Amino acid sequence: MPESSATRLTIAIAQIKVTCGQPEVNLAKAETLIAKAVLRGSDLICFPEMWTTGFDWSYLAEKAGEHEVVIKRIAQLARRHRIWINGSLPSVTEEGRVANTSILFNAEGERVGTYCKVHLFSLLQEDRHLAAGGSLTVVDTPWGKIGLSICYDIRFPELFRSYALQGARLVLCPAAFPHPRLDHWQVLSRARAIENQMFLVGVNRVGSEDFGPDGVVRYFGNSVLIDPWGKLLLEASETEEELLTASIDLYDADELRLQMRVLDDRRPELYGLF
Repeated sequence: MPESSATRLTIAIAQIKVTCGQPEVNLAKAETLIAKAVLRGSDLICFPEMWTTGFDWSYLAEKAGEHEVVIKRIAQLARRHRIWINGSLPSVTEEGRVANTSILFNAEGERVGTYCKVHLFSLLQEDRHLAAGGSLTVVDTPWGKIGLSICYDIRFPELFRSYALQGARLVLCPAAFPHPRLDHWQVLSRARAIENQMFLVGVNRVGSEDFGPDGVVRYFGNSVLIDPWGKLLLEASETEEELLTASIDLYDADELRLQMRVLDDRRPELYGLF
């Protein structure tokens, strides 16, 4: 068994309201939360989906190209505070399209993991405004392998199973999950953790957002940290901005996988998946 210090990390969940189209406002809020997380001894702080801009389609169409400056600012925050940072935000692909991108920064401010959302949420026109990613991302970290996902991905168990088979002990899932799908969020996030015997961090937004012709959506918070047995280690409120913190040992995922050999007992030759 590895030493506890090698696999133990302290995670901060930053459940926030996002001010749409105003990255400076969101960055200022984030800097305050990052400083608090550091005081609590956090190794990693996680923000929601599109946490710097929201889904402001007109802003993204006009100014997404300028967002590289914002990404560099986040890298500076990670380096200055010596903390890992994750969350999803807009980035521009090599083809010049905007992608919903989860970036994992290490404590030196380096982008050690980048994942563009592969499953776009057509119900709110994501597929019309954003480019879909074409690959999955597992990151080697000091605590073990971490997989990156975003929101709607949680409805696709194949993605999480792929990460488990690659040895991921933890998956980070920044989200913007709105009513009336709170029950789905609670069930699916626990299911992905249980069936893959992994930790899952799901960081959702609070507040509301106007999608124009598609109406106003209200986000329900309930950000979570779930262990490989499916136990809720952290759960935020439905409406309030919160900074929640917990320490976990990623070796717990290895230990459970050794005891209950779900991944080894699969019969993939029978499933007929295409």
